[in-house]
Amino acid sequence: MNTPQFPKGYRPFMDARHTERAVKFVKDTFERELSGELFLSRVTSPLFVAKGSGINDDLNGIERPVSFEVKNMNNLNMEIVHSLAKWKRMALADYKFEKGTGLYTDMNAIRPDDDIDAIHSIYVDQWDWEMVMDESHRNLEYLKFIVKKIYGALRRTQFLTGELFPQCTPDLPEQITFIHTEEAQRLYPDLTPVERERALAKKYKAVFLIGIGRTLADGRPQGGRAPDYDDWTTLTGEGTYGLNGDIIVYDSVRKDSLELSSMGIRVDREALERQLTLTGKEERKDLYWHSRLLNGEFPQTIGGGIGQSRMCMFILKKAHIGEVQASVWPKEIHDEAKEHDVTLL
Repeated sequence: MNTPQFPKGYRPFMDARHTERAVKFVKDTFERELSGELFLSRVTSPLFVAKGSGINDDLNGIERPVSFEVKNMNNLNMEIVHSLAKWKRMALADYKFEKGTGLYTDMNAIRPDDDIDAIHSIYVDQWDWEMVMDESHRNLEYLKFIVKKIYGALRRTQFLTGELFPQCTPDLPEQITFIHTEEAQRLYPDLTPVERERALAKKYKAVFLIGIGRTLADGRPQGGRAPDYDDWTTLTGEGTYGLNGDIIVYDSVRKDSLELSSMGIRVDREALERQLTLTGKEERKDLYWHSRLLNGEFPQTIGGGIGQSRMCMFILKKAHIGEVQASVWPKEIHDEAKEHDVTLL
C-alpha cells in the first residue's frame, strides 16, 4: 500500500482515551438530535439474516457477504448484513409505524471486500434509519426537506462537540448545497465521479448529490446503488433523475471529500420493477422481501445510512478512520501511524 494514509505533518491533538470519550459524546449527541428531528424510535436490529431471503443489502452486487451455517437449525445458511436498507422497511410494516414516524438502529457489519484505507474499513458502523412517508411526498421537495433536517442535526452535533472539545472547530456552512449528478457531470466533464465529488466538496463544503445509481452522459454512474431500495430512476426534472443521493462534506484535515450518508426515497412497485429490469435482476421478484413489496405489504418510506465512524473522524478532526473505530489494518498502515504518533484502536 504505497498511498500515504496520513497528511504530511499530521499529529492528533487528543490521545486514545480522550478520543474514546469524544467518540461517545459525538454518537450520543447525534443520535439524540437525529431522533428528535425525524421522530425516530430506536429499535433492535439483526446482525445476520437468512441467505436467499432478499433482505440483505446487495450494495454494488459484487461484494461477498460473510456467511455461516447454524448447526441446530439444519445448517441453515445465514449472512452477516451489509446494511439494513431493506430490513428497516419490513420492520416499519411489521411494527405498524404511523406516517411521519420511523425507526433508527445501530448497524454493525463486516464487509471483507471493502477497501482498507483512511476512510474505509472492513468493519462498518452506521445509524440505519427509516421513516414512513405519504406517497404524495415522492418528490424532490420532500427529499430536500429531510436532508436539511439531517444536516441540521449534524451541524448542531459539530457545534456542541466544539463546546466541549475546543480543538474541534465547527466548519460546516449554514446551508447544504443541492446538485444533481447530471449537472455535476456537465460542470466537470473531464473528471471522474470521485474527482467531481472532491471538486464539489471543496467549493461548497457540504453538498447533497442527487441521483446516485443511474448511468450518466459519460457512460458511468456517479456511484453504485442496488436496484431494490433507493429510487434512482424516477424523472425529477428536465434531464434529471433520482429521488436519492449522498451527503458529502469537505474534510479539512485530509483536504478531500468525505461521504457521510447515502439515503433516499424508497422504490414503489413501479420503480422496483423498472430498476430490476435495468439491472437484469428480474429473478429477485420471487424472493421473500421483494414479493412482499410487490404485493403492497410495505409502506412508502424514506431512509438511509449515516456513517458513525466517518462522522466521528470528521467532527473530531481525525485523519484516519482507525483512530475512532477498532478494526484490522495492514502492517504498513500501523507503521505509518506510529510515525504520526497515532494510535489505531
